[in-house]
Amino acid sequence: MKTLIIIPSRLSATRLPGKPLLKINGLSIISHVFKKAEEANIGEVLVATEDQEILDDVKQNGGQAILTKKSHKTGTDRIYEALQIIGSSNIDLIMNLQGDEPLIDIKDIKHLNNLMMKNNSQLGTLASKISNKKLYQDQNVVKVITKETLEKSNFPEALNFIRNINNHNKNIYHHLGIYCYKIETLKKFVSFKQSINEIKNKLEQLRALDNKIKINVAQAKYPSIGVDTEEDLVAIKKIMEYKS
Repeated sequence: MKTLIIIPSRLSATRLPGKPLLKINGLSIISHVFKKAEEANIGEVLVATEDQEILDDVKQNGGQAILTKKSHKTGTDRIYEALQIIGSSNIDLIMNLQGDEPLIDIKDIKHLNNLMMKNNSQLGTLASKISNKKLYQDQNVVKVITKETLEKSNFPEALNFIRNINNHNKNIYHHLGIYCYKIETLKKFVSFKQSINEIKNKLEQLRALDNKIKINVAQAKYPSIGVDTEEDLVAIKKIMEYKS
């Protein structure tokens, strides 16, 4: 089976303007993510963006990028346009990697790809254990509730995705911004209108659940921090500068 990684990215983030081009260790966030995706070595990597500046930055750093329309409401819709532009005749799986998670672990990307192939799943994503209780109330940290306890070897179904939760039930995990779709599942997903749930919670994966598309969840070894705020950027910079 052949996988293509597409990273949707745009400059008009509301909470942290110009986010993809902010630099860590002299390299933009989007190019850090792109290089991580390449290192995973599971297939070709492409950035899909509405901004010429992002396209230029990715290409300057040795990556491939494609310009899409500005009208997309979600990253998945943007990915689908990119796929239509390049054609999908020999691709089986599309990996949607968020452009603001430069700490995503390569082994976790590979693990998700392997489980998708092994289980012939429609749609898969990653989640990690919640070690810090404060994260339950943090609106920026998306939680996923799974049918069974999440373990390294299993691929349980997601029951729901939420932003904050009061009672710490079992099987609640920290959701990571990565999706892997079968081509036909992606086509189906973008054919549906945004659901009320999706708009209310600002979580596009709810469109899948609301339309009876099953999402399986793989265990990520490491929680990834997305860059949503100035504080996130400072935290990630510290980690990445220390690692280098």
